Amino acid sequence: MECWVPLFQIFLNSPCPETEASLWLQQSFNQPEATAISTTSFLSLLTRPTEITITASPSPSHTKRVVWIQTLPNAVQARILSFLLYDCQRFCGTDLCQLAETMLKEGKELDFWVKRAAHQLLDVVSRSTHEWLSCLNLDSEEEQMEDEFRSLPDCLKKDDVNDTDLMLPWLPISQKQFNLARQYNSCGENDDHMTEFEEDKREIVDEVIEEVDEEVIKEVDEYLNPQVEEMAEHLKDSLLSLQSTAKAVELAGEIRQLCKGGGHALAILGIIEPWRADDETAAVLVSNLLDGNEDELGWPSHVLCSIILPKLLVLKEPASRVLLTATLEYSKVHQRASEYALLLPMILRMDGINSPICDVITRIVRESLHPGHVSSFCQKLLSDEDNLKKVICLPYHQCLIGNKLVWTESLFNLMQNILNHNIHLTQDSVDRLIQHAWESTHRFSKSLKFGNFLLCFVTKFSPMLKSQKTLLIEATQHTNTLVTKSVLSKLSSL
Repeated sequence: MECWVPLFQIFLNSPCPETEASLWLQQSFNQPEATAISTTSFLSLLTRPTEITITASPSPSHTKRVVWIQTLPNAVQARILSFLLYDCQRFCGTDLCQLAETMLKEGKELDFWVKRAAHQLLDVVSRSTHEWLSCLNLDSEEEQMEDEFRSLPDCLKKDDVNDTDLMLPWLPISQKQFNLARQYNSCGENDDHMTEFEEDKREIVDEVIEEVDEEVIKEVDEYLNPQVEEMAEHLKDSLLSLQSTAKAVELAGEIRQLCKGGGHALAILGIIEPWRADDETAAVLVSNLLDGNEDELGWPSHVLCSIILPKLLVLKEPASRVLLTATLEYSKVHQRASEYALLLPMILRMDGINSPICDVITRIVRESLHPGHVSSFCQKLLSDEDNLKKVICLPYHQCLIGNKLVWTESLFNLMQNILNHNIHLTQDSVDRLIQHAWESTHRFSKSLKFGNFLLCFVTKFSPMLKSQKTLLIEATQHTNTLVTKSVLSKLSSL
């Protein structure tokens, strides 16, 4: 196990784990003393059965049998799977398929990015659909083929080798004995193994996890009890006539009680319109509407999208200190709610973000979110899959939110601020960011903010930019800023 510690340190700390891990593995192969390091031994370590103890408050603790990779942090698991995909030619394809399938059997308990990495690995290393179907044909030649990874080289398969001769001087076995041993060992194998594997693979849902429950969005359209609606109207009038902090605290309790007791919280909040309160009152409401036992994508998200989000979506000047402080403190406690009910809607603003909104998002990212959460959020943001960008908001504000990123100068400035937060991106996310930069270079050819983004991007992710070096050079040559020469200099050294 000790010999693998440097590799796992790369997965834990490196900004480009795939390329650094591949280089470390190659260098280890060239060291004669590193006899324990091989691709087979690495997969054996990852798939080693291990028992873990699961403790849950409603039920007594129990043990669960998992493979060793599942005992690692989710971020490390996703990076290892990404590396196996990046360097899959070094590994046995069948073993990689079995590892990915084992991970995906966890279903809903599996982390989003681990599941996505496992899906990508399985899609690449497994055979295509028509190849699986050909395996069902008893007359197919492919059914008789040996696993390419473990098969003998052609020079050792010649039939004209004398049975009494050794295939190689240091092998104490003849070719005939070796072939007989292989036939004997494989005679008891289940011929339907690969077919069963494919059937299991088809049962795995090939969709990304929907982080936002659709029922949360649909509930605003449901019918409200007339009495509940009347009470909501009364609270709306009280909200607009508040004159003290004590009254605001009392009103927060009444709003919480009505939403929890009357159901359809978003519909009730839509009637009360708490976003119309001044910033001081909004800060008091936010800090007094929770009891600490709510689901992240439920009530905490409703509070954010009905009080804070509407104020920030129309922000044209720097946010007030009291509102920003309340938002930061709330987001520290409810990071997932902040992602879906605040950050995503703001970044997906129909007209794109401006400088004041960029400043607010930057403060939330730096002061309220864990870097691992920021990495996950950023990769989700750069994905082309729209179902990863579902937001939680009231119907009154949906007209202000789009489903695509609008690449303004402030958005590139935000991306620079996020990259400076020492986040980790996959190669796919890096490639998409390069594409967006290339498409925007003509609009921001003289923008220093855009130039600073390019400089930061090239500096922090240089090992992952080699395949797109030409495209980046072409984009940079169309700019004319103080940092253009610095960016071109760094690109030329890749």
